[in-house]
Amino acid sequence: MNKPIIIVSGLPRSGTSMMMKMLEAGGMKVMKDEVRRADEDNPGGYYEFELVKKTREDPSWLENARGKGVKMVSRLLFDLPALHTYKVLFMKRKMEEILASQQRMLERMNNSEELEVSDDVVGSLFQAHLEQIQRWMSGQKNFEVHYVHYNELMNDPVKSLSSIRDFLAIPLDVQVMAGVLDNSLYRQRK
Repeated sequence: MNKPIIIVSGLPRSGTSMMMKMLEAGGMKVMKDEVRRADEDNPGGYYEFELVKKTREDPSWLENARGKGVKMVSRLLFDLPALHTYKVLFMKRKMEEILASQQRMLERMNNSEELEVSDDVVGSLFQAHLEQIQRWMSGQKNFEVHYVHYNELMNDPVKSLSSIRDFLAIPLDVQVMAGVLDNSLYRQRK
């Protein structure tokens, strides 16, 4: 009952789905439901669990999440109840890469409304949110946070993944996890 809930979080397009796939490959049980199907933007799948979006109204799903990994977009972290303990792998990525990846995804989705907002505006909003969520997490006694730098992970996966394994204190297979990385999907390099 004392196992923490493992949360993979970050901004959209920061590598959260890739991290979930690596954790699963390394031996961790993950919570996902396949409601959102794999597509050109995430050919390995999104690794989402729909109940996460309703955590504020109904956090009961968290009881079954102890010791498992679950993906949660960063703005939803505020909804997590204080009665559980969480280990958060927070994905960080160069802002220009996040914005380029999101732009490409919106183009594929043909979402013209969101395409009209400039990268400067979106980048400023994202940066303000990152500062807010990092301050908030640092003040939560039931949160342990490990920042995973996407770009460092792509350059030296074994080093980054070993650090993640040590933080989680779970015997994950780092070599298998590193084998999941597909450099051909690192399409928005800056």
